[in-house]
Amino acid sequence: MSVTWQSPTPPPDTGRAPGHWRRVLWRGGRIAMVIGAGVLATLVLRLAERPLHGVARPWTQPITIWVCRRTLAILGIAHVVEGTPMRGPGAVVANHVSWLDIFALNARKRVYFVSKSEVAGWPGIGFLARLVGTVFITRDPRAARAHTALLRDRLAAGQRLLFFPEGTSTDGMRVRPFKSTLFEALCEPGAGLEGARVQPVTLVYEAPEGADPRLYGWWGDMEFAGHLLAVLGAVRQGRVRVVCHAPIPLDGAGGRKALAAACEAAVRAGMPPDRRGT
Repeated sequence: MSVTWQSPTPPPDTGRAPGHWRRVLWRGGRIAMVIGAGVLATLVLRLAERPLHGVARPWTQPITIWVCRRTLAILGIAHVVEGTPMRGPGAVVANHVSWLDIFALNARKRVYFVSKSEVAGWPGIGFLARLVGTVFITRDPRAARAHTALLRDRLAAGQRLLFFPEGTSTDGMRVRPFKSTLFEALCEPGAGLEGARVQPVTLVYEAPEGADPRLYGWWGDMEFAGHLLAVLGAVRQGRVRVVCHAPIPLDGAGGRKALAAACEAAVRAGMPPDRRGT
């Protein structure tokens, strides 16, 4: 995930209320235990799952879903799914707000994230991303054909890939224009994806009453550690709404630019009226 876009307003005040560190330790410790248990179980099961199923993960997928659900529950962030998550092969595209997106999008239906290659080298996070089957790509235009082939192979294997067409995270108060580059893998003729679809999904974070509405947004120059501590130590929590729109068939989508525009329109329509701008 990328966080280079600058919000026109400063990041929310993350002043620490009484009991902040107690909440951080209580929530953070439990989340660490849940993630640790998930990592251990995944590593053990993959020893047999990999040679039998290759890139498919019929045994370890439920572990990832469980970890994401438990993490949101421990944080106290309500998780609401509206609409029906897509079944079958294809892709999911969503607006990008925070590192919390990973948990919100995986808590109900397993998806495989497409991320920039730099994430693979991040301490801790890179290991976890590789463990759950994240697809890493570079921004080198010379690798575009190889990336398209990689994404197409994953889709042909029945995986639902998730990518963020905005290319950066925001404060959650707007939707950035969608870039059409990654849609190429979905629209290339002869890709072998007949019958596949792409589902637009809108993420709407709602801060608790009285808090900065951008509480859950992670953008610009915000440090991950600081934002993590702010969320862990929050006195009250809000909710995240995952709005699943009608899947768009790839057959006759009209090319990558038309498909990107249709997905952007759907995602933008799922935002509250005051958050539909750029």
